[in-house]
Amino acid sequence: EKQKRVNRQYDEAFKRQALELVSGGRTVAAVAKSLGIKAGVLYSWRSQAKQKRGLGKEGVNKEIKELKKRLKETEQERDILKKALSIFSRKT
Repeated sequence: EKQKRVNRQYDEAFKRQALELVSGGRTVAAVAKSLGIKAGVLYSWRSQAKQKRGLGKEGVNKEIKELKKRLKETEQERDILKKALSIFSRKT
């Protein structure tokens, strides 16, 4: 007879505590074993938590793109100010 697969539901507090154990220095495998869950579940929770904080791949790429844009604007402003300074500092 086939065993039914049971999908357990864990509340956010449990997930958060499990992730705190991992961030505290314990390995994912050790935390998963001590909590009686699969390591893959814990990796999934960690990935979801990163995405919620905007630290997933998409969030990081978006931030890099925004920072590059700000850097380009700042460099353009600097160049304009350099040119203005050289124009106004000329002796006539």
